[in-house]
Amino acid sequence: MNRRSAVVCVWVCVVVASVFAAEPYPLRDAVECTVRDGLPNVFAKLKAGKEVKIAYLGGSITAQPGWRPKTLAWFREQYPKAKVDEINAAIGGTGSDLGVFRLQQDVLQHKPDLLFVEFAVNDGGAAPERIHKAMEGIVRQTWQADPTTDICYVYTLTHRMLGDLQGGKYPRAASAMEALADHYGIPSIHMGLEVARMEKAGKLAFKAEKPKTDEEKAALAGKVLFSKDGVHPYPDTGHQLYLEAVARSMDKIKGVGKPGPHALPKPFTADNWEKAKLVPLDKATLSAGWKKLDPETDNPAKRFAKRMPVMWKVSKPGETITFRFKGTQVGIYDLVGPDCGQITVTLDDRKPSVRRRFDAYCSYHRLSKLTIAADLPDEVHTVTIEVHPDQPDKAKILHDHRLPDFEKNPKKYDDTAWYAGAVMLIGEVAK
Repeated sequence: MNRRSAVVCVWVCVVVASVFAAEPYPLRDAVECTVRDGLPNVFAKLKAGKEVKIAYLGGSITAQPGWRPKTLAWFREQYPKAKVDEINAAIGGTGSDLGVFRLQQDVLQHKPDLLFVEFAVNDGGAAPERIHKAMEGIVRQTWQADPTTDICYVYTLTHRMLGDLQGGKYPRAASAMEALADHYGIPSIHMGLEVARMEKAGKLAFKAEKPKTDEEKAALAGKVLFSKDGVHPYPDTGHQLYLEAVARSMDKIKGVGKPGPHALPKPFTADNWEKAKLVPLDKATLSAGWKKLDPETDNPAKRFAKRMPVMWKVSKPGETITFRFKGTQVGIYDLVGPDCGQITVTLDDRKPSVRRRFDAYCSYHRLSKLTIAADLPDEVHTVTIEVHPDQPDKAKILHDHRLPDFEKNPKKYDDTAWYAGAVMLIGEVAK
């Protein structure tokens, strides 16, 4: 994960937390590990020295060179006869509402033996009901594809979550996820509970720059530095604490359960998103101005080829994409970035809405999603999206520390482009 992704993740967490902060939800008692039905299949393979694939589905904290590679190395050290590989399926600044749509592409097609799911931070501002739908969709898709795949929920934290944890409670997103973990017997680990305890005891600085002067070193003497931004741990200290939490938990989990297929009970939420999927963009009707980018030569298709293997670009105002579908939810898996503009979205006979594909941090491109509609009647709908002729006021929108780049490289921002990879759909494309 780079610094840009880290900034975006912080921004996303702050915005969504402010939107839903007032919604009540019963918080669970905080424990570091709840074993439930364990991870019997993956541990049986590890002990037998077989090939094992561990998938990591999450946001920027998982994308960092931190707990993900550290735990992968731990499994390899503990089970040297096994061949342990990873499936890195982390995207900064995204939550389970995108993860459930990209699960097949980024995880399941690679046939994981163990799936870690880390979305407690980026789902921090989502309604619990939405968390239930997306997270349950991830579980049910996984076990429908292979019921012997073990799943483990892992929870991380931000400085805004310290109060709940230090008060003995899980924050809201993790509490919502625990309800599903109970229902499906999925073990869970809160990697940050010990971090919260250390901070409360004065043994850890949760948000601090690494000291440069003797005075700064003296002020932080005896304290572990957890993170610079209050979200993303330092790899050598904060992520080390996350690793230690996983290692302690695995010692409890490894002897629990018998290998075999996981039972798929009745859904926890009837309208969960187990049918969420990505549909190739060319299943829709594209106007003549759309260009399919070459991932070998065209940026940003080259940069994002692993996450968005097929990328399309359109720039000319008036160009369109149109499609019909029968289903309940629709969106577009896309990019935002400096050269991106605005689009006009029309669903059925609703009033068209103008949507920006540019925000305060768009001095670079990043993966994103355009949510068009959810909870629709399960009937045939029509979507038309058109490139808007006007650019948004990019200088006004950009964060102050991004403005120098705008002023130095104005041509970089001078376009009305839109990059799209797939249709996000719960339903089926209709003729």
